Amino acid sequence: MSKTLNITLAQLNPTLGDIRGNVADILDIWNNAKSHLVVFAEMAICGYPPEDLILKPAFLSAIKDAVETLCIQSKSFKAAALISCPWIIDGAAHNVVHLIENGEIKHTQSKHHLPNYGVFDEQRVFTAGPLPGPVEFRGKQLGILICEDMWYPDIAKHLQQGGAEILIALNASPFETKKDETRLDYAKARVSETGLPLVYVNQIGGQDELVFDGGSFTMDASAGIVFQGAEFKEDIYDISFDGVSISGPQSIPQYSDDEELYQALVLGLRDYINKNGFPGVLLGLSGGIDSALSAVIAVDALGADKVHCVMMPSPFTSQASLDDAAGLIEALGCPYQTISIEKAMETFETTIPNMTGTAHENMQSRSRGLILMAMSNSSGHMVLSTGNKSEMAVGYATLYGDMCGGFNVLKDLYKMQVYALSRWRNTQGHVIPENIMTKAPTAELKDNQTDQDSLPDYEVLDDILECLIEHEMDLDEICQRGHDETTVKHVWQMLDRAEYKRRQAPPGVKITSRAFGRDRRYPITNKFFGSV
Repeated sequence: MSKTLNITLAQLNPTLGDIRGNVADILDIWNNAKSHLVVFAEMAICGYPPEDLILKPAFLSAIKDAVETLCIQSKSFKAAALISCPWIIDGAAHNVVHLIENGEIKHTQSKHHLPNYGVFDEQRVFTAGPLPGPVEFRGKQLGILICEDMWYPDIAKHLQQGGAEILIALNASPFETKKDETRLDYAKARVSETGLPLVYVNQIGGQDELVFDGGSFTMDASAGIVFQGAEFKEDIYDISFDGVSISGPQSIPQYSDDEELYQALVLGLRDYINKNGFPGVLLGLSGGIDSALSAVIAVDALGADKVHCVMMPSPFTSQASLDDAAGLIEALGCPYQTISIEKAMETFETTIPNMTGTAHENMQSRSRGLILMAMSNSSGHMVLSTGNKSEMAVGYATLYGDMCGGFNVLKDLYKMQVYALSRWRNTQGHVIPENIMTKAPTAELKDNQTDQDSLPDYEVLDDILECLIEHEMDLDEICQRGHDETTVKHVWQMLDRAEYKRRQAPPGVKITSRAFGRDRRYPITNKFFGSV
């Protein structure tokens, strides 16, 4: 019996529901492993989060068949594996990990802490398991933690008291800004409480609005990081545990905050398009910063040949906007065409005489949306909408107009973050024309229009919105930050009144703890604006 336990960390990108494909990837890694144990991420067989697929008997039956296939195919494998999946125990669905060795399930452990907040609703579909004990494997006592189980002290302590020598955490933990630091803090707490080293494996990939960032790591018994894996990249890492200490490869440098955020957006869009089988995307270019950054991210994610940009000028479109859009296209090298909406506007103006104000402005946006959706139907390319979180928060968007689309890569990005990421991306190779970066933002739906005609400056707006959305501050707290009370009340009202629009918005990459959607569930009919 070897005194050293060699472990392979498999940081993979599963596709939810592609059980056959995921099993093939698992078998490929497992068969080629030179270690004693391969550790895969949470729900590696089916992908995460499976949501209401758990309620389908056919889905659970397919999972059972997949596990049987893994057992049959792995009989001659040298390594064992920790593989997570949904599993029926005593008639109830559990989130489990199997220890499979020599073609047999040697141990099955259920997740104890089922997350029930934000995007997580595991208590709806899973039954919690009991506090687990350690698992004996090749002379070592393994303490296994399934994702959320690492976030609480009880399980790690229970495992340590039962004789565990090492903690192994299998995760499907989605990306949020600063989430990697949070994970490390929880891991350090569990190590400090138990005195045990820890191995953490996380999946990567995009799944609807979620993005999983990987960043698998190992930690020694003094809570020091021994190894840090790559972010947003599939990879395999071999480490060793001698019963006391962990050793492994050299850590992979981590991204800066801006690059980390940018890579999350790129991966989220790429996987949404590729996993759903779209041949590419098309989007409307306005000559503004939002559509420019959306186009750049799309090209970085998919390649220039799969991104089709359309400029749709009206009589209110400036020559500067046309020039800026052309400069961006020249830098990106993607397909591009110009389709004027003047004739469409004339038709609507004739059909609905005396159309003025907001109705006339929104008619232009809806004409553009109609064109893009017709082109999508013809080509199969998905329309990428381009609104940012600041605009979506206050309703500065047109239903069935610029909100048309199948996905929005900027959906959880505030306006000032759009500028920051655009500046960062230009340091990697200048693609966004300087005039787009510096000119006053405008929808160009009437003469001499700017966003600030109806909105506070974006620096002010974004800070108020973050206070309201991410931190749920009350009126006095926000005003104490130096904001005018009338402005705060106005923003608060706009935020709540636009809920009906957001319910009809396309999905988009989640990068904060309070993305619009399941993270933030406010009623549409709501007259509470900060006071009785």
